[in-house]
Amino acid sequence: MVTRGRAMTQKDRPWLFRTYAGHSTAEKSNALYRGNLAKGQTGLSVAFDLPTQTGYDSDHVLARGEVGKVGVPIAHLGDMRTLFRDIPLEQMNTSMTINATAPWLLALYVAVAEEQGADVSKLQGTVQNDLVKEYLSRGTYVLPPQPSIKIIADVAEYCYREIPKWNPMNVCSYHLQEAGATPEQELAFALATATAVLDELRGRVPEEDFPRLVGRISFFVNAGIRFVTEMCKMRAFVDLWDEICRERYGVEDPKFRRFRYGVQVNSLGLTEQQPENNVYRILLEMLAVTLSKSARARAVQLPAWNEALGLPRPWDQQWSLRMQQILAYETDLLEYGDLFDGSPVVAAKVEALKDGARAELKTLDGMGGAVAAIEYMKGRLVDSNAERLSGIERGETTVVGVNKWTEAEPSPLLGEDGGIMTVDPAVEADQIAGLEAWRAARDDDAVRTALNALATAAREGTNIMPASIAAAKAGVTTGEWAGVMRGVHGEYRGPTGVSTSMSNRTEGLDELRERVETISAKLGRRLTFLMGKPGLDGHSNGAEQIAVRARDCGMTIQYEGIRLTPAAIVEAAAAGAHVVGLSILSGSHLPLVADTMERMRAAGLAHIPVIVGGIIPEEDAARLRAMGVARVYTPKDFELNRIMGDIVELADPKEIAAE
Repeated sequence: MVTRGRAMTQKDRPWLFRTYAGHSTAEKSNALYRGNLAKGQTGLSVAFDLPTQTGYDSDHVLARGEVGKVGVPIAHLGDMRTLFRDIPLEQMNTSMTINATAPWLLALYVAVAEEQGADVSKLQGTVQNDLVKEYLSRGTYVLPPQPSIKIIADVAEYCYREIPKWNPMNVCSYHLQEAGATPEQELAFALATATAVLDELRGRVPEEDFPRLVGRISFFVNAGIRFVTEMCKMRAFVDLWDEICRERYGVEDPKFRRFRYGVQVNSLGLTEQQPENNVYRILLEMLAVTLSKSARARAVQLPAWNEALGLPRPWDQQWSLRMQQILAYETDLLEYGDLFDGSPVVAAKVEALKDGARAELKTLDGMGGAVAAIEYMKGRLVDSNAERLSGIERGETTVVGVNKWTEAEPSPLLGEDGGIMTVDPAVEADQIAGLEAWRAARDDDAVRTALNALATAAREGTNIMPASIAAAKAGVTTGEWAGVMRGVHGEYRGPTGVSTSMSNRTEGLDELRERVETISAKLGRRLTFLMGKPGLDGHSNGAEQIAVRARDCGMTIQYEGIRLTPAAIVEAAAAGAHVVGLSILSGSHLPLVADTMERMRAAGLAHIPVIVGGIIPEEDAARLRAMGVARVYTPKDFELNRIMGDIVELADPKEIAAE
């Protein structure tokens, strides 16, 4: 028994040290992983590119410009084989940030492990496999909600039987906070997702084994800059999960009620302005998930200081890894029991968070649970994010270097490379060539047989994991696997959370509304703003907030959500847009904007101004302006009313005539 406040006789073991990584090609990512492991990283965390995440092969029309940008492209077994070359999977703990195509990537992983001669039952790691948060915040879903929940359960059932040490699902509240969730919303929406999956899993295994299955569900959370509140949130998560497991599912063994979680600290708060300050933000956010022993993360991965600028370099990732190692090995943190037990301040905050989360959970239960309440939750997140951004604009929330103390010396960390790594555009062509060679070399009869078996399993409702593993071994591609799933279950477009009705937020908008009325009168109809999300980038938070603010300024808004082709956006613009906005955060802005601008000209719409927002280096911004883009916005442009003023100015018939 540890006496509170006294040193422990034996140190705790450190959490798993991870770095979220993957880019360009499987070969280059493999070299990065082996380098990170040599530097002291103790687990892998794989980032996949958007085509892989959304179930498209690298040569699909929607994959243009996206290949290898935000992660590694994995199109088939050969890519997965290369990704883990010389890394013994039986000895590794691997986290794969994959959701819609989680069964497929796990199937590829199992196939590679078998090729290595590993005992599959000893594999350790995690697939994120949380589709609910994809509808709410990240956008890499493939199928409608109900079949998605069924497939999550397929993975969990398979892992329970075949890979008992594998975590079949990370309930991911991380992106909920990135979408603007309050702590109470993050708690409630994540826990509601977990119960939806466990309800689906009931009956899949013998009743006496169900607690063990409950014990394999893990969580992936976010920790923001308000680190006292975030630490209390983690303690609230521990208590609420224990309560749910005990009261809802009758789990008696405490070890199966343990709240097991990994964390990446907040990327939403990383700033483009004075980016060196992000190092302090990351450190403080890490403390929220490490200081409290009873609510300490089991795995931590930290963003790099420059992720608001672009793709971090290996040195930047090393710097974040060293931050973890210094805390774990140089300080005395792991020598003590929980530092906050008995604190009345912490206890009161934890109870307040739990009460708020319970109230939200009651609302969700009344709606029929997380799946039935997806549209409600999406709307709540959009509203919460709007309130967060308004606080920054009004100066009520201080962000150092952004809305206060903005004068600064140039950062010496931004060298000739701009402080980021860029992906060679030739990567996409090389990946497509490799994909074509793979298709040409495989046994087509074996592929057809495997795809037919997969389709049969999907239609009949049997577990798709055995058929997916067989398909992986037969040489099936990511796009072919997902194509079968789409063929059986249909396509799906999630809710945008953006209502066409004005909100009651009027502060600071009176002048803008008057200008919208004046320009609308000159135009002969209501000023219409089209917000478009081309490509596969599912980070829609910025696009949603631009659309909401334009709506509240009195404009007619056209916003159909994510994953649109440039052709679809141009077709929508032809229906009457006065200004077109494009939001792209995946780094694919150059090819996607070029395609859109060419199509606008070909359609006779060159007179319609186009504005672009995203994580865009200045060199790229200059190239976009040379293409004819009227305005370019990056994360430093947080004043939405100024952007609204630009839209109104660009829509003015005099401005259009002058251009």
